[in-house]
Parts: sequence; structure tokens; C-alpha cells
Amino acid sequence: MIHPTADVQSHAIGEGTTIWQYVIVLPKARIGKNCNINAHCFIENDVTIGDNVTVKCGVYLWDGTVVGNNVFIGPNVTFVNDKYPRSKQHPTEYLKTTIEDGASIGAGSVILGGITIGKNAMIGAGSVVTKSVPPHQLWLGNPARFVREISSDK
Repeated sequence: MIHPTADVQSHAIGEGTTIWQYVIVLPKARIGKNCNINAHCFIENDVTIGDNVTVKCGVYLWDGTVVGNNVFIGPNVTFVNDKYPRSKQHPTEYLKTTIEDGASIGAGSVILGGITIGKNAMIGAGSVVTKSVPPHQLWLGNPARFVREISSDK
């Protein structure tokens, strides 16, 4: 289901995916099956989203972002793909950010470009993630720091 107010320019949208109000998906973006893209999101061209992904309201996924399967991205999570942005000056290549399968990112977190959030990792709400997070770890704070190991089901 694609809501009538959404502007979905991509044809690479998997079966069973729901795209809600006021979402913009650019032509080259790829979204997997059974995803839920909530209202007021923006998905740029060089973005890949796996299957069974939830993207809550107010998330913008910029060029260079790869989201694995079964990922949860909480409301108003901010992704960054350029360490040194300047108006009207665009890098030849944007930083690559990878969110691996099963990871969860809490509401209002900031994810800097060029990092990987490992498989089944969890980022606490409001965290600022400045470096890669290994699999199966809980990180939180500003800057985000390791808290403890977690199992894949918690």
C-alpha cells in the first residue's frame, strides 16, 4: 500500500511494503518486502533497505545508506553522509553507512556517516553514534558508548 500523498518515484519496492503519508522515495532507491515506512520520511537515490524493516516517522535516509533485514529505525533518527558539508559543494562520493540485520536504533539518535552498526546491535534513544558498533552490543549516550552485550532477541 502506498498512501496517495506519498511521492514514490522508485519501482523497486518489495511486495507487502507499506508507505505512509508524505513520504518521498527517489527513483533509484530500493526497498525490500514487508517494510513499513512511516509518515514524513525521505529516501534518497543511493539507499537500499532490506526486508521486514520499520522506519518510523521523520527519518531521512541519505545517499550511501544500506539498511539490512529486520531493522528498526526509531522516530526522528538522523543520518549523516558528509563530514564536511558546504552549501552548493557536493562530494564526489558520500560516506557509506551500513545498518546490519536485526539492529535497532532508538528515537532521536544521530548516526554519523561512514560507520557500521553491527548485526542485532541496539542504539539507545537520543544517542550520538560516532564510530562503528560491533554486533550484539547495546550502546548509548553522547557520544554513544558500549554498555553491555545483548542477545539477538533482546
